[in-house]
Amino acid sequence: MPEPTPETNPYGTPTTTGPEPIRSYQGVLNTVIRTLLNVPIIGNQLGKRLVTLHVTGRKSGKVYDVPVAYTRHEGDLLIGTSKRPWVRNIRKGVPIEVSLGGPQRSADAEVFEDSESVMRLYDLIARDNKQNAKFNGIGFDPDGSPHQADIYQTWQQGGVVIRVTLR
Repeated sequence: MPEPTPETNPYGTPTTTGPEPIRSYQGVLNTVIRTLLNVPIIGNQLGKRLVTLHVTGRKSGKVYDVPVAYTRHEGDLLIGTSKRPWVRNIRKGVPIEVSLGGPQRSADAEVFEDSESVMRLYDLIARDNKQNAKFNGIGFDPDGSPHQADIYQTWQQGGVVIRVTLR
């Protein structure tokens, strides 16, 4: 089957308008979350669903500390997000640092952007974390399955999945 185009949705009509937009206060919220992740008792609770990626800019060398929700799958961490500027700095073969309830660890990361991979991996993420699914504009069918037209719409609007393999 040829690669579907972002203009059409072969899965029908989405049930949402897509991923929530980035709010003007997101930078402040990320700073608060990063701080809370370092507080022993609170961080342990938040860390059950959040990880901080430390991604180095390709050109600037600046380190971006980004708290994101994750899903564990087959020993890896799966992260569903929009293709934000920091995502462009993740390149296969170039390690990143990850904070996951302890000291920073090196990890390998790969960004999936094709519709087939994004559909398959976002389906896993949505089944595991309904709040993350809602944030990314993914609703659920009456049987509890993620609505495929919504996942496709998320891809259409720039959704990607990052697979992180801890070293």
